[in-house]
Amino acid sequence: MMALSWENQTMIVEFVLQGFSSILQLNISLFIMFFIFYILTVSGNILIVLLVLCNHALHTPMYFFLVNLSFLEVCYTSNIVPKMLLIIIADQKTISVVGCFAQFYFFGSLAATECLLLAVMSYDRYLAICQPLRYPIQMTSSLCLRLATGSWFCCFLLTAITVVLLCRQTFCGSNEIDHFFCDFTPLIHLSCMDTSLTETIAFATSSAVTLVPFVFITISYSCILIDILRISSGSGRRKAFSTCSSHLTVVTVFYGTLIATYLVPSANSSQYLRKEFSLLYTILTPMFNPIIYSLRNRDIHEALRKCLSKKPGFLM
Repeated sequence: MMALSWENQTMIVEFVLQGFSSILQLNISLFIMFFIFYILTVSGNILIVLLVLCNHALHTPMYFFLVNLSFLEVCYTSNIVPKMLLIIIADQKTISVVGCFAQFYFFGSLAATECLLLAVMSYDRYLAICQPLRYPIQMTSSLCLRLATGSWFCCFLLTAITVVLLCRQTFCGSNEIDHFFCDFTPLIHLSCMDTSLTETIAFATSSAVTLVPFVFITISYSCILIDILRISSGSGRRKAFSTCSSHLTVVTVFYGTLIATYLVPSANSSQYLRKEFSLLYTILTPMFNPIIYSLRNRDIHEALRKCLSKKPGFLM
């Protein structure tokens, strides 16, 4: 390992991602499984994007935000999984400090953006169900663009603050990260400086982009539920609920895995469990999102049927 001398200590210039070193005998099986999951994730989300872009009937606010979410999932999983696959199959565990910070930056930014996009999508469903007459007037294309752009910009900017503070830390001693990607907690534990300010600001920014959207989503769906229960007919209630059931399922899965991961005690005995939970929101959730949105979605089914009926034009 390359190193520089700094006050009688070794300053780290590269990290070693341990990955799943405790189950080396399963490397081939893990590689095949995660590779298949990655291909399904990328192809499924790209398919959603192409279906929406190629079908004018899907050019609505709900599907505009879904395109943003699907594109995000492709970037999100591509930021982590390829390196993880190299760790598993080729034992390429080293990653430069700059590369590690870059991976954490995109991971944090994209995860935060997903939280805001899910909140924006819940607002879209609230307007569509609770204020249907005002929906076309309020949810205009310009507002959709501002909401989506604002979500991306704010989250990338807020995460940059944490990364700048991380860059000012000096990492020395052990350079081993007991994880399959560069996350904040294992990174900050390797610093040999006072990390209280960095941890406080990281907690504040992460709370702002996760808890605030979660509260907003909860309020939105509380209003939606109240409005649905006021509908007299059972068929009307089912139809209203079907328009937001996919989004509600994605929100439940996404926040459920986040809570399970980051509420697990930080003791060493739970580190393997933490990595298992991390797999849920880095691999499985992005893979299931296109399935959830298309499973009972007649618009997606119809768009896919039309595209398949004119394959040559679609593929070109």
